[in-house]
Amino acid sequence: MELWIPIAVAAAFMQNLRFMLQKHLKSTGLTTGGATFSRFVFAAPLAVALAAVLIATGMRDLPGVNARFAGFAMIGGLAQIMATMFVVALFAERNFTVGITLKKTETMQTAILSLIILGEAVSAWGVIAIVVGLIGVVLLSDPPKTDIPLSWRARLFNKASGYGLASGALFGVSATGYRGASLALDGGDFVIRAVVTLAFVTVFQSMVMAIWLAWREAGQIGAVMRSWKVTALVGVTGVLGSLGWFMAFTLQNAAYVKALGQIELVFTFLASWLVFKEVSTGREISGILLVVASILLLILVL
Repeated sequence: MELWIPIAVAAAFMQNLRFMLQKHLKSTGLTTGGATFSRFVFAAPLAVALAAVLIATGMRDLPGVNARFAGFAMIGGLAQIMATMFVVALFAERNFTVGITLKKTETMQTAILSLIILGEAVSAWGVIAIVVGLIGVVLLSDPPKTDIPLSWRARLFNKASGYGLASGALFGVSATGYRGASLALDGGDFVIRAVVTLAFVTVFQSMVMAIWLAWREAGQIGAVMRSWKVTALVGVTGVLGSLGWFMAFTLQNAAYVKALGQIELVFTFLASWLVFKEVSTGREISGILLVVASILLLILVL
């Protein structure tokens, strides 16, 4: 088994824990911006400390930083901020399982962006695996039934699916940006490349979000700090998950990493059932099974 596979699985697990915590934060009074800010502000010092320890102890050398690296990293960082805000907003529209699955359209969109921006193509079997997963996502885009019958257009194109598609597109941009940033560094192995990229990105994201909240939602910065017991956990799980993603992006095509990362849906389904006591419909379960099938196919063909 290639090293990037267990790393991506671990990253997906940690990401699922982070979204569980962020769902809780959203329900306890923090705005979408505040819940998103908590993702970065506590992760940044941890990422910087890790980079400092690796370099100061001589375990790794600092790779050369350049303008191409900074450009890719900042584009990826901004895209991730907006994508995370869409996901947090999505939780108010659909249950936890469906919310996370809708954002998984990022896999197909990442494949397209990787080809256009980095020139990295996906194999025929890889495309088939991604399409199978996308069919599952389409099943999950259908909103719950209401007393008023909805047209097929309203059932497929609605606020929840819009949030999901938007977050997926932006997560695709961020994944491509992070792989581009890591590969742009001069020297170093995949570990230090991932750590340095993570440290730069989280500091940048914390600064951007702090400026935004100070301008638009000043009270949210204090609210995040007062809820530090939970928001700090968001930061810890966030930095561990991001470190895993960044290492996997350094080792493998971002589209393949994101496709395998759909295993997060298995963790999400269990969390929705066991923690949030949410019940999924038969259609939703069918969609999830198709996504899982696409993951297994991807692992078999790579």
